[in-house]
Amino acid sequence: MKILSFLSRASRAYKDYPAYSKLLVICTLSSGGLLAYSESGPDTGTAGVETDKKLPKKTRVLVLGTGWAGTSFLKDVDATLYDVQVVSPRNYFAFTPLLPSVTCGTVEARSIVEPIRKMVKKRRGEIQFWEAECVKIDALNKKVLCQSNIDNDLLQKGEFSLEYDYLIIALGAQVNTFNTPGVAENCHFLKEVEDAQKIRRSVIDCFETAVLPSLSEDERRRNLHFVIVGGGPTGIEFAAELHDFFEGDLVKLYPTVKDLVKITVIQSGDHILNMFDGRISTFAEQKFKRDGIEVQTGCRVVSVSDKEIKMKVKSKEEVSSMPHGLVVWSTGVGTRPVVRDLMEQIGQANRHVLATDEWLRVKGCEDAYAIGDCATIDQRKIRDDISSIFKAADKNNSGTLSVQEFRDVIDDIRVRYPQVDLYLQSKHLSDVTYLLKDDQGNDRQEVDIEGFKLSLSHADSQMKSLPATAQVAAQQGAYLSRCFNLWQQCEENPEGPLRFSGSGHHQFLPFRYKHFGQFAPLGGEQAAAELPGDWVSVGHSTQWLWYSVYASKQVSWRTRFLVVSDWTRRFIFGRDSSRI
Repeated sequence: MKILSFLSRASRAYKDYPAYSKLLVICTLSSGGLLAYSESGPDTGTAGVETDKKLPKKTRVLVLGTGWAGTSFLKDVDATLYDVQVVSPRNYFAFTPLLPSVTCGTVEARSIVEPIRKMVKKRRGEIQFWEAECVKIDALNKKVLCQSNIDNDLLQKGEFSLEYDYLIIALGAQVNTFNTPGVAENCHFLKEVEDAQKIRRSVIDCFETAVLPSLSEDERRRNLHFVIVGGGPTGIEFAAELHDFFEGDLVKLYPTVKDLVKITVIQSGDHILNMFDGRISTFAEQKFKRDGIEVQTGCRVVSVSDKEIKMKVKSKEEVSSMPHGLVVWSTGVGTRPVVRDLMEQIGQANRHVLATDEWLRVKGCEDAYAIGDCATIDQRKIRDDISSIFKAADKNNSGTLSVQEFRDVIDDIRVRYPQVDLYLQSKHLSDVTYLLKDDQGNDRQEVDIEGFKLSLSHADSQMKSLPATAQVAAQQGAYLSRCFNLWQQCEENPEGPLRFSGSGHHQFLPFRYKHFGQFAPLGGEQAAAELPGDWVSVGHSTQWLWYSVYASKQVSWRTRFLVVSDWTRRFIFGRDSSRI
């Protein structure tokens, strides 16, 4: 009875004081005992619900991808201003420039990855992440269909959809096989961490197979012939890493087959590293020749089987074949199917790559942006707007432009059309009024529309697509996050150039890529670098510069420490040849 009386009083207290927390403790005299604890927050009733409804909803920003572009955006965006959501099939960011080092054990795979959840947790505000694959973008209804890539029976299909107000497409690109027969089935790629790990195991398998007593010498030679298709930075760096791995470590472990190893680089162009300065290409070819790495230029692969690769030599127009033990395909990138599907929806079906404007907005798709390898900037030509520019500059409607009128508008022209600056740089011109000179190089005080058109017409010849590199993607992500952070501020006070076809100014400055140089490690503790200012550096000192730059570019102190530790371990103990 006493217990019932206690519970009755407790019940009345619970009802009489709904605004306070409650605590209920029940003890039993049986062995073990039981403690029941119940606590509730303030009961604000309907008023609390109505208050929540009055809170304004944040603008939903959905980011697809956690590569260089997507991660750079997430690192800098102010998540307190937006409801930021992220979808990616991998829950980490990978420092992809070091993937060739992972293939041979110079650097461990976990040393170059950083968990995305750990990265976004450090940011102000909350960022939601889902590990899933984006399979469909519904541009009309502003929805994205996703498929979980986690193999779990509880998930069943694992499909879900997300709505967005703004979409950031940073899905990257896939390997371009050019529909060459047998490439997808018989070649290794080097785009993801899993690719590098697979290559590492396959290299060890080739050596372990070659030393088996049952193989003939021809079979051993075939197993130890490593072919790299593509003479770009990735392919060349892998060839150099593989050569160092063999010369520094494997030759001691597999002495019976050391004379049978062969590395071949196949390049369709006339030179390897043809996107670099010619001096670097020449140095790389000479070094590879000294190292015994065969470089075959002017060759196009026509098919790949499990045991041989066929190629056509352009100069002879004949097809030749060579046996191989492993082929790494590194010939460029192509558009992913989900991006291709979006392009068909928005009228870009005839293009090879998703097109954006200078502000990284997807053309034909409202409130969608694309950054990184999945897109290219469709820079507007200055000759298409020449009449509008002349009209905006001719303030007194005289039909001619004075030097002062030209100076008043040239800054906006240079910001809106970056090809003008590239043209001036190519001609080594510092004074923009040079553009007003006549054909004989004489100064002109005024210029009509035809002369104005002639002055700027050559600038469009400097238009170039940006390369699909980590450097470009990272800068685009940082630029776009800045735009989102300053959105409201720049709506009231636009920072962009003059609108020549309308009134006012553009809300933001257009994206402008700044090139900080590029490296090409060539093995043997030597590297080549092409840096701003037409500076070319090659040799051992450049390799140490490469070490310092790549260590400083790591996304966290954890990965920075791990990478430097791996380099140190390799100097002391060599590379690990275990097949794990």
